[in-house]
Amino acid sequence: MYRILGILLLVFGGFALAYQGFTYTTREKVIDVGPIKVSQEKEHTVPVAPILGGAAMVAGAILLVSSKRGQ
Repeated sequence: MYRILGILLLVFGGFALAYQGFTYTTREKVIDVGPIKVSQEKEHTVPVAPILGGAAMVAGAILLVSSKRGQ
């Protein structure tokens, strides 16, 4: 169980360090008058701090090492 969690933390940490955030798109209604409907797409960015990615990688490595010692 700890081995899987350690691998997941290493993968998440690697992605967090490589991409440093993620972007998603939402649609908002601008005008909605009778048959006329206008919507706008907005892009939102959620930053992920590099320290979080590094901490996840360290925690994943610790879990992997401790799971190997427990066998």
